[in-house]
Amino acid sequence: MKDSRPNGFYSTQVWIYLGATLFLVALLVSAIVVPELRLLHLMQALIYVAVIVLARRNSAWGFGAGFAIAIVWNGLGLFVTRLIQAGVIAFWSSLRTGHVEQLVPMMVALGGIGHFILIFATLLALLRHNAETGKWWKFLGGGVLAVAYFVLIVAFAQPH
Repeated sequence: MKDSRPNGFYSTQVWIYLGATLFLVALLVSAIVVPELRLLHLMQALIYVAVIVLARRNSAWGFGAGFAIAIVWNGLGLFVTRLIQAGVIAFWSSLRTGHVEQLVPMMVALGGIGHFILIFATLLALLRHNAETGKWWKFLGGGVLAVAYFVLIVAFAQPH
């Protein structure tokens, strides 16, 4: 069976998968290193699984979820906790010394890279999306749902 989607859309799907997968790897490694984060990261991983599944279905809901969660998470990581910057510094330090001392901040930086990919790929996928009625409302709805879920799991599953 021949795929009727344009090649440009397929490439945005691949970038969405790549961005989400990079973040899932960061969640997995962080959960292995810090067992207290396992429940939170397991629940957070569901967002990215949903983004992948919905992107596969060419859903504006999934594009919105991926875009919004990436914007919120990177905003927190860059401007509030500054863990993305700490991860980049830890990465360069490990390249210089040959020793990995701060793996979790490095995973935060990897997650940030995955999110930057998701931001651009989901927005491009939506812009290339057919002129479906209400696509921008679905995009917004997916984003609101993803961020609301994220806030809830952080409130209830964050280690104390």
